[in-house]
Amino acid sequence: MPIYEYQCNACGHEHEALQKLGAEPLVVCPACNEAELKKKISAAGFRLKGGGWYETDFKSGNKKNVAGESSSSSNSAGGGCGGSCACH
Repeated sequence: MPIYEYQCNACGHEHEALQKLGAEPLVVCPACNEAELKKKISAAGFRLKGGGWYETDFKSGNKKNVAGESSSSSNSAGGGCGGSCACH
């Protein structure tokens, strides 16, 4: 679920809300209880984590794929699933 940003036109309070994509926008400000809350237009931030991603996907600088490094060391001891599943 995405996190939406809101700002109140009455008091200027900024608010973040975790909502489903099809959810109705919030209108009542939690700070002043006025129906002046408006959804802000902002970029969504996300990070692709876990197996199935190449180390070079969305990579910048000298950052390493930490999930890939930890699973490769676990694979030799616990099988292909890393030893954290129900089969071990």
